[in-house]
Amino acid sequence: MQKSEIIAFAIIADNGSRRIVRSEVLPGLTIAVLEEALRRSRTQDQSQVGAWLLAKFQQK
Repeated sequence: MQKSEIIAFAIIADNGSRRIVRSEVLPGLTIAVLEEALRRSRTQDQSQVGAWLLAKFQQK
């Protein structure tokens, strides 16, 4: 099984960038959740992954 990693950065005005582990735009969205959705997409269809993501956000 392939292992994938999502790396996200926030751009800081006049200061470059920094790595982030949580979305600064979508509350509650962590990079770990995105990585899990990507992993699930290898064995599940798009509607199953979408339903899983929706359930994750409704838990919060």
